[in-house]
Parts: sequence; structure tokens; C-alpha cells
Amino acid sequence: MRELQAMLGVSRSVVSGLIAAGFVNPSRGRGNAYRFTFQDVVLLRTALQLRDARIPPRKIIMALSRLRDALPEALPLTGIRVSAVGSDVAVRTGPSQWDAVTGQFLLDFEVAQIKGDVVFLDAAPAQKNLAHQAQEWYDLGEQLRASDVNGAERAYTKAIALSPTPFYAAYVDLGALLCELEARGEDALNVFNEALAHFPDDAVLHFNRAIAYEELGRLEDAEQSYEHCLALDPSYADAHHNLAMLLERRGDAQGLVRHLSAYRRLTT
Repeated sequence: MRELQAMLGVSRSVVSGLIAAGFVNPSRGRGNAYRFTFQDVVLLRTALQLRDARIPPRKIIMALSRLRDALPEALPLTGIRVSAVGSDVAVRTGPSQWDAVTGQFLLDFEVAQIKGDVVFLDAAPAQKNLAHQAQEWYDLGEQLRASDVNGAERAYTKAIALSPTPFYAAYVDLGALLCELEARGEDALNVFNEALAHFPDDAVLHFNRAIAYEELGRLEDAEQSYEHCLALDPSYADAHHNLAMLLERRGDAQGLVRHLSAYRRLTT
């Protein structure tokens, strides 16, 4: 509950009220503490942002309750776009748009000016909104990283998929997240390789790929990636340090001294 409050920026009473209203049904963990899923977080954010768009509370409850009931149980609120339209809540699924309370379909010329997108979930949005939605998924990944690793991975992956241009930060953070997880080194390596196809001369990506290679025990590949990183940025102190430690493991005393000296020179 504490992590969710910080993530959403609201009080405990607000979250408790949304739970009591039936928006989500969190499970219970150790000490009877609430445990929220990735979809719970998204649904609660939807309710809060509809409120910020000045939709009446009663209408929010009616709209999202009806919406939840109309969607498959396995994928609640997936594949839709929810927007505040005037004082109403509109839902778009593919080419169709309908009123979330009445269920009535809306034609494009019947829709008032949208106050702002509330939340995007696994939709196929218009091209002009892709960058904005990619950023929203990335921000959600950042929020979930400390409390829901699987949710953060999904959010970063969605940001990369939606972004109309290669999303550098999402690649870096997704790869780093996977590197921290047991037995996910190969997945992290795939992320960094994909990122390097777009950003071949980025020292940070070569450094992170070297770490992934080390996790996989591919020390020769790791050494080459550290060297590539330093060729692009000779002042990259951490690369000197990691390479020095790697060369020590490989029995290269001369290389150890050279890169450790460079590291100390750069950090003193």
C-alpha cells in the first residue's frame, strides 16, 4: 500500500476508497498487507486521472465498473483507450468509440473536444500519440521498478514497441533491469544488441553489454565490449575499473595495472 501511494501520489484513504468502490481486488500478502498487480496499478491510475479531468466521481465509478464488467476477466482493461470527453468518459476499442456509462456508440462528429488522454493500455493508437504513450509506459516502468519487476519489464518493453523512434532510455533501463535478474542475462544481451543496432556508437550501451557478457561467462566478448566502450569514451572510469578486474581474472597483470591506473587517475 505504501509503495502504491508513493507511485500514485495520493493518500491511503484515497486508495482505500477506490478499493472499497470495487475498482480493484488486491490480494493479501505477509502480515495481511495488500498486494497490487500491474493491472491494478493501471486501473487505479485511470480512476485518478479521470478525476483530475474533472469527471464527477459517481460517473467515474459507473463508467469503470461497467467497463470492467464488459471486458474479459483474463485481461481487464487491456486493448483500450480511455479518455475524458467533455463531462463523459469515452472508451475506444480499435475503430469503435462508445460511452462508458450508457454503452452507446459515438460517432466522431458527436464527440466533444477531448480534455486529455487519461491512460493508454495495449492499444493501437494514432501515430501522433505514439511518442506520448511510449513516454507514459516508460514512466510507469520507472515507478514500478522497485516494487514490481515483472510489471516494470512489461512497461519498458511496451515503451520500446510503441515509440515511433528508437527509445534509448527504455533500452538502457530494460537491459539493466534484466541484468539484475537471475538467469536473464541472455535476454539482457538481446536488448543491448537491439539497442546497439540503433545506437552503434554509444559507450553506455557497449559498457552494459559487456556486463551482460560477464554475467553469461563470455569473458572474451566482455573484454571486447569494454574495449569498444573505451575507444568511444576513454574517460569512462567504470569501464576501466571493470576491465581491470576482468583482465585480472584472465591473468593479464599488465592490463590490470594499466586500466586500474586509468581508473584511479579519473576518479581522484
